[in-house]
Amino acid sequence: MLSRLAEALTPVVGRLTVTVDAGVDFAPGSVIAANHTSLADPAVVLAALRRLGVEPVVMATAGLWRVPVLGRALVREGHIPVRRGDRRAAEALNDAAAALGRGRLVLIYAEGRLPLRADVAEAAPEAFRSGLSRLVHLTGAPVIPLGQAGARRISSGSTVKQLAGAVTAPLRRPALHVHVGTPVVLADERRRTADARAAVTAAWRTAVGHLDGTPRSGPSPASARAAGG
Repeated sequence: MLSRLAEALTPVVGRLTVTVDAGVDFAPGSVIAANHTSLADPAVVLAALRRLGVEPVVMATAGLWRVPVLGRALVREGHIPVRRGDRRAAEALNDAAAALGRGRLVLIYAEGRLPLRADVAEAAPEAFRSGLSRLVHLTGAPVIPLGQAGARRISSGSTVKQLAGAVTAPLRRPALHVHVGTPVVLADERRRTADARAAVTAAWRTAVGHLDGTPRSGPSPASARAAGG
């Protein structure tokens, strides 16, 4: 339901385009790591992935499970609540590992929070928390880096600005872009977090480049597939 809802909603609030590095394979049991910039970007990312035929299990803040209707849908569809600062926090990684073991793809926001900036500008992903590294350690799963840009033009800043942005977005329909990079195997335990962040940052830079008309590819091959909308 979440992916279908995101696919229906995103074209209303923005103009989404999607690119994918040549040869990218969404292998079962992979982790998708995305940068997190706005309350709007989960919908943007899920809409982009659905265009590519992918509907992942999402790791998200546990507070969403308390939202009426949405919470029941999250439980029904097997998404994973992350309870930070709680004794049950480790359960999220165990649940994610189990989902990967069943061949699902798991979407994780490795920064673990939204940026504190109030402006709408793009900025490179902030420092990653250890959750992604620990999940890879548990499972050996490859990581598919995903960079998204433009979501802050829908919603960012203070609560008032976020509400104003969401209300006016259907009129403005800002450009949005998602780029999926080449999967990486994070074999070096000492560099796992840094290498994952570098891969997601490269995908983000490519996404930003598509927004400003100067596509910039990271260390991966040039994009071979694209979808407009």
